[in-house]
Amino acid sequence: MSDTTTITRQLRITGRVQGVGYRWSMAQQAQALGLRGWVRNRIDGSVEALVCGAADAVQTLIDWAQRGPVTARVDAVEVREALGSAKELTAFEQRETV
Repeated sequence: MSDTTTITRQLRITGRVQGVGYRWSMAQQAQALGLRGWVRNRIDGSVEALVCGAADAVQTLIDWAQRGPVTARVDAVEVREALGSAKELTAFEQRETV
């Protein structure tokens, strides 16, 4: 039985995760899983994402984030419960670097 409880998680991914198609690949994975949210590069070299959707789909994306695309090297994925509402999120998108 799948878990359809809606959850929102904030992820910070470190390693060789910029310039390797990580954001694009994550957006493709998230869209295929029916998730909402965004992914963006950070000036410090990490990637940050906000993910909202069914708990099992969010966990599947977190599991994918541990590996990333074949060109990436993921050192760590920090996962935190996101505070606030994600109701304004209607799709999953790539955002500009901050």
